[in-house]
Amino acid sequence: MNPALINSAYVIASALFIIGLKGLSHPRTAVRGNMLSAIGMLLAIVVTLGARGIVAWGVIVGGLVLGAAVGTVLAVKIQMTAMPELVALFNGLGGAASVLVAGAALLTAVDLGRPPAQMVIATAASGLIGAVTLSGSLVAFAKLWGLVSGNPVLFTGQQVLNGAVLLAALGIGVGISMQPEMTLLYWALVGVSLLFGILIVIPVGGADMPVVITLLNSYSGLAAAATGFVLSNNMLIIAGSLVGASGLILTQIMCKAMNRSLANVLFAGVGAEVTGGPSADEVYAGKIKATSADEIAMMLDGARRVVFVPGYGMAVAQAQHAVRSLANLLEKNGAEVEFGIHPVAGRMPGHMNVLLAEANVDYSRLKDMDDINPSFERTDVVIVIGANDVVNPVARTDPSSPIAGMPILDVDKAQTVVMIKRSLSPGYAGIPNPLFAADNTLMYFSDGRQAVQDIIAAVKEAA
Repeated sequence: MNPALINSAYVIASALFIIGLKGLSHPRTAVRGNMLSAIGMLLAIVVTLGARGIVAWGVIVGGLVLGAAVGTVLAVKIQMTAMPELVALFNGLGGAASVLVAGAALLTAVDLGRPPAQMVIATAASGLIGAVTLSGSLVAFAKLWGLVSGNPVLFTGQQVLNGAVLLAALGIGVGISMQPEMTLLYWALVGVSLLFGILIVIPVGGADMPVVITLLNSYSGLAAAATGFVLSNNMLIIAGSLVGASGLILTQIMCKAMNRSLANVLFAGVGAEVTGGPSADEVYAGKIKATSADEIAMMLDGARRVVFVPGYGMAVAQAQHAVRSLANLLEKNGAEVEFGIHPVAGRMPGHMNVLLAEANVDYSRLKDMDDINPSFERTDVVIVIGANDVVNPVARTDPSSPIAGMPILDVDKAQTVVMIKRSLSPGYAGIPNPLFAADNTLMYFSDGRQAVQDIIAAVKEAA
């Protein structure tokens, strides 16, 4: 294939990636952006495999058909509530691909003679970052899927061990660059890096998984870019750089939304046993006011403005469709209805947006934290479904709290707050929430979906 034609195809694919990435910034253009990016990747794969003569066209077509079949099954079968786990798994597979491709390229280059230094260094980088992405993503997947505890795992000397393992990986990487013909060093690097990936994710609690997922996504892009240098493939370098940069930017945004540094997210172990601060008994004793669907329906009957605040509990209960039905019913009855979305609610960036979009909630109703907070003081009823830490006023009042300084949704300023939760259990920060015991808060103890369905029935009956 003509080199000029190949480069032209790569330029077109790169443009499709950039336009597609821009489209993903808004729900109205997200589907189109995703399709454009997919077309760009298809073009890049076909041109690369065809130009290099790596495999026969029949194998290429077969691979495309098989991959499309697997992707279709996953898209149809995977619940929206399991999207964080799927994203984590995809990140891991991207890291694994980088490890294997870079390793195969190194073996081939060594067989043909001493490979150039640039390729060897890029191979070491690809192996290190790709292996960290693989094992870290698998740990994240296991935590999100419930295969292991979502609580942080902390032990004495943890940071020292992490530093020693990282130095060992870097040392092996230097050894590879000096003696690339010793290919076993590459697989030793992969092994040590796999251990490092496990060690840096196990201290992270479930509440911080959105940040970890974006960081691992960035790592997968950086590993792909490094593999692009291994293969001298401009397309792979561009695509990997785009993923790496966008992942780092999103990671920074998520950390800012929690008012925490990336180091604090990765190493602080937020959600481990909390020894300071008041106990749950001190915060809640004699102050909890339980409510019922009928009582909530009476309040909603006279409400002029209602705000829903979804959290991970909505995702677990798969209550998004019931929430949409209640919102539509309230609007039909004359109330103004909006949704307050916290950036880190759920287990991945945009988790609540994705769930509500699946339920066909109009995007104009979804308001981010900065937009919705000023309106809580004039809100009659706030219905919080399964959220905890993102509405905990301790973030504003207790500088010693694990969530101190984290921007929260100011639901406590509303006239009435209805908290739908199964129990008084704490969020992933592991601290009690005084909002539960506030004078203007009513607790509705129930499964999220069942609770909303009961409220819908009570509103209809009251009408």
